[in-house]
Amino acid sequence: MVGLLVTLGLLAWALHGVSARDLVEGVRRANRWLMLATVALATLTFPIRTLRWRLILRDAGGGAYPLRPLWHATAIGFMANNLLPVRAGEFARAYVASRQLPVRFSTALASVGVERVFDGLMLVGLMTVAIASPAFPHRADIGRTSVSTITATAAAVFGVVLAVAVLVVHRPGPWLALLGRATHAALPARVADRIARIADGLVAGLAVLKSPGRFLAVVAWSVVLWVVNAAAFAVCFRAFGLPVPAAGAFLLQGIIGFGVALPSSPGFVGVFEAATRVTLALYGIDATRALSYAVAYHVGTFLPVTLLGLYSLSQLRLRLAELSTAAATEG
Repeated sequence: MVGLLVTLGLLAWALHGVSARDLVEGVRRANRWLMLATVALATLTFPIRTLRWRLILRDAGGGAYPLRPLWHATAIGFMANNLLPVRAGEFARAYVASRQLPVRFSTALASVGVERVFDGLMLVGLMTVAIASPAFPHRADIGRTSVSTITATAAAVFGVVLAVAVLVVHRPGPWLALLGRATHAALPARVADRIARIADGLVAGLAVLKSPGRFLAVVAWSVVLWVVNAAAFAVCFRAFGLPVPAAGAFLLQGIIGFGVALPSSPGFVGVFEAATRVTLALYGIDATRALSYAVAYHVGTFLPVTLLGLYSLSQLRLRLAELSTAAATEG
């Protein structure tokens, strides 16, 4: 319910003052070949995510899992984010991985959490590049908060999360023991034991943070992932003839990336459009052109991964309702 209210509120704000006819005309005038390139680049990020996830999620002996089940889990997870509420795709992805591979759900979910921390830090880093660019508008604010303040705050949050994860994974014993004592003191033994098993699986999912080689490889793939994603936004600027510098794509994907953390309806409708309108306004793009860009990009990149995820779902003989139930019960 909260997500729906957020979606409706942001969508209403994003659309205010925008003529539907002008919006559609703006989409119609976009360069079709550049839009195809935009969609191709955005869709390419999902195989890249699969390759990176393979470095993060390993078996008990540190061996790599096969790519095919990881790809199916990735495609289904992002499809579920588009079709199910409350970011159910994160749980769906871990659930599918645990069904296809000898890995616990909690371990797979922790690996997705590690991935999200890397994503957050990379988005912050690339937003900093955009802010440092000579083309960045001075005194750029979102609401009453400067963009640089938002970026610094996000960097601090993700940095602290990563630091805590590193501390826990290098010395899990004391942390798990502390959690065990606290849960057994406050909860029934059966519940406390279940939490302990989940926590043990979560720690296993953080193992990549103990391997310098894998850690650096994940960082490298994260750079590739988010540069390719930014390239999709930048090519779309050209498709719409927007006078936004290429570095503006780093800022746009960062604002959208943090914006979709808000509760919203499936597919982040409203959040995506509002974040795009706010960001492009910093570069002097009027509301109608910004919304035409946002709608075309959102719809164009929504369809491929959704169709790929539904195909993977059929290949594994799973149902969307099963993913929704798994997200509710496991989450």
